[in-house]
Amino acid sequence: MAIEQSVIVPAYKEKLNIKPLTTRLFAALGNEGSRKTELIFVDDNSQDGSVEEVEKLQKQGYNVNIIVRTDERGLSSAVLRGFQEAHGELLICMDADLQHPPESVPILFESLKTHPFAIGTRYAPGVGIDKDWPLYRRVISSTARMMARPLTTASDPMSGFFGLQKKYLLAANPADINSQGFKIALELLAKLPLPEDSTLGEVPFSFGVRTEGESKLSGKVIIQYLEQLKELYSYKFGLGNLLIFVLCWAILVLYALNKMLGFIWA
Repeated sequence: MAIEQSVIVPAYKEKLNIKPLTTRLFAALGNEGSRKTELIFVDDNSQDGSVEEVEKLQKQGYNVNIIVRTDERGLSSAVLRGFQEAHGELLICMDADLQHPPESVPILFESLKTHPFAIGTRYAPGVGIDKDWPLYRRVISSTARMMARPLTTASDPMSGFFGLQKKYLLAANPADINSQGFKIALELLAKLPLPEDSTLGEVPFSFGVRTEGESKLSGKVIIQYLEQLKELYSYKFGLGNLLIFVLCWAILVLYALNKMLGFIWA
């Protein structure tokens, strides 16, 4: 059976999460779904045994591959590289840390059959974030979400759990897509030539805490996000000095939150 669906997972030192993510994903897809789905890890040269872990799963019959990049690093560029290499017409991106439940992937694929773009949302009725998720992460996430809302109708534009129909990525001008941006879903929502009359598919999911590996959130990452927002606002609205003022204000707010919550900027 030809590959129709591709799941892309950017990864760096995520060896311990590769097996549980793979086995849970293909179990959720079932026999028919598994035959038409490929899983691709895009690894930024972790050298932690991730390649060997994928090879073991391949021998067990799982349709999983790994791309090891030695020439560049970064989450957004890893996602785009995976999308480019994918064989499926329906593409999904998810994190390697199991905070995005593999069991929700089939629902996201189903949404992509009727929507050009679908996104997993943590802000739907009845959906909760794990009680062990730190307060500072909740505050930063909510603040960042509000700052992005003018760019998209998505209820959770910060989500890294999303999918799209590949044809819209191929129709975009590659020069417009910033592969260095922190939030690639937001980048694509703002810049892909999606039909104006189309609706956005949203799939509720409960966001859990990381079980293995280390969080990549840092003060540097937050600054990268603010820089991305500046570029996206300019791209979509052509705003100049007013935007710079707003972003400076936002930096001051996040700095104050840092002091209040004791978050260490790295």
